[in-house]
Amino acid sequence: MTTELRTACPALAFFDVDETVIAEKSMLDFWRHWSRLHPARVAPDGPEWWAEAAVPPDRETLNRGYYRRYAGVPLADLEAAGRLWYDGYRRGGAAFVRSALRAVATHRAAGREVVLVSGSMRPLLAPLADELEVSTVVCTELVVGADGVLTGEVHRPMIGAAKGEAVVRVMRERGADPRDCFAYGDHESDLAMLRAVGNPVVVGDSPVLNDEAERFGWSVASARRGPFASEGT
Repeated sequence: MTTELRTACPALAFFDVDETVIAEKSMLDFWRHWSRLHPARVAPDGPEWWAEAAVPPDRETLNRGYYRRYAGVPLADLEAAGRLWYDGYRRGGAAFVRSALRAVATHRAAGREVVLVSGSMRPLLAPLADELEVSTVVCTELVVGADGVLTGEVHRPMIGAAKGEAVVRVMRERGADPRDCFAYGDHESDLAMLRAVGNPVVVGDSPVLNDEAERFGWSVASARRGPFASEGT
C-alpha cells in the first residue's frame, strides 16, 4: 500500500459573477443605466436587440454583438459609467447572491485567492472586485485603440470553454493543485470551469448543472438574493 504525498500549494476559488455573485446580468443591467445616461449613443434598434438578449441563440455571438454597441466610446467614459452603475446597483436590497458572498468571505478567511471569471467587462467588474477585495479578474477584454477609444471588438468572449481554459491557466500560473480548488457557477456555460476543479459548486437551480451535481456529487448552493450586508449572515 502506498500513501500519496501532497505538498502544500496555493488553493484558489473561482467565481462566475452574473447570477452567481450578483443577482442580475451585469451587462444587461448596465445597458439600462447606459441608455439613460447616454441616450444619444444608443442605437435605434435597441428594442430588437433587447428581445434577442432575452433568449440568446448563441451566447458568444450575443456577447460580441453587445460590445459592438460601445464602438467609438472612450474607455475612460465607460469606466466612469461602470463605477456609477455599480455604486447604485450595490445598494439594492436583492442585488447579491447571499450564498456566494458568504463563500467569498469564507475562502478569503481560509487564505484562498478568490478569482472572478466572467463574460462581462472589466469596467463593470472592477468596482465589484474592489469591494470584495479580489485582485484577479478574468473577463471579456475590450479592444481599445491607441486613442483610448473602444473599437467595438473584444479579444475573446470569456464564455464556455474559454472559462475552463482560463481557470486551468490561472491554476498553473499559481502552482495550484486543481483538487484543492473551488469553482462556483449558475449556468451550463460554466460547466468547463466547474469541471476544471476538484470542488465545483452549483449556484441555483439550473437543470443541466443540477443533473451534473447529482451525477458527480457536486455541492449545490442557494441562489437566494439579498443586500451586500448579508455577507456575514
